[in-house]
Amino acid sequence: MSGAAGFIGSHFCDRLIADDHSVVALDNLMTGATRNVEHLLKHPNFDFVECDVAKAFTTEGKFDAVLHLASLASPKDYLEHPIETLEAGSTGTQNMLDIAKEHGARFLLTSTSETYGDPLVHPQVETYWGNVNPVGPRSCYDESKRYAEALTMAYHRVHGVRTNIARIFNTYGPRMQLHDGRVVPAFLDQVLRGEPITIFGDGSQTRSFCYVKDLVEGLYKLMLSDERYPVNLGNPQELTILEFAEQIRRFTGSKTPLVFQPLPEDDPKKRRPNIDKAKTVLGWEPIVSLEEGLRETVAYFQGRLEPTPA
Repeated sequence: MSGAAGFIGSHFCDRLIADDHSVVALDNLMTGATRNVEHLLKHPNFDFVECDVAKAFTTEGKFDAVLHLASLASPKDYLEHPIETLEAGSTGTQNMLDIAKEHGARFLLTSTSETYGDPLVHPQVETYWGNVNPVGPRSCYDESKRYAEALTMAYHRVHGVRTNIARIFNTYGPRMQLHDGRVVPAFLDQVLRGEPITIFGDGSQTRSFCYVKDLVEGLYKLMLSDERYPVNLGNPQELTILEFAEQIRRFTGSKTPLVFQPLPEDDPKKRRPNIDKAKTVLGWEPIVSLEEGLRETVAYFQGRLEPTPA
């Protein structure tokens, strides 16, 4: 698994180990962290290798599944490292596909709802081709995933690789980076520090939030499925950013004010998955409520919060 020490990757490692799989975990630790998998380091079925899958690397063993999760998924990270983001989606994807091809293994790609861009179809269905700006500041991430999907399907058609593609919508939970710029950690970090919550635009843009445990269960089911085309994985419960900020304040009992800043370029105005395909093909849908997921996430962030200097 690439990206194994990241937010979603580390939870996926937990799920695989819990089901008695052996995992070779790859990560260059650019945005991942060894603390996310330190509880697994001494497990006999877990082997961690620090490497960049977009560069030349070798692996030992026989693999039944190759899971490519490596990517700089947060806007803060991919805007700072656009070339590395493109490399992870292009060369990194091909290197992992070559391993799957060599071993006759199934291949899972974690793609993204960002392939839909600023969508003109709502909610987003897998058959929608998207509305992406190919030369905008976000294109390094959006196009890296669109290319990765195309490459994955090419390996399936030409080489017969057993592929799966997950289009992941906003996911949250423990092990997110406090300062990665995505809305859930950003809001919680500000609230827990007693700082104003920053709203970009007027807050009318929408998102849907899926707890990481639900998302990983969807990935696990997809990995074992025969579905070769993309499948949306996310929570169809849609909230405006303003509504979500108010929920965060109510949940934490905070009275911190809201501050408004200009909307970033190409920021999607609406984001909500149609998960009919996941329900039908995988028998999957999210079950963790926003309240339950936020409770776990807040507890994690409270434990990670750095003291404010006196």
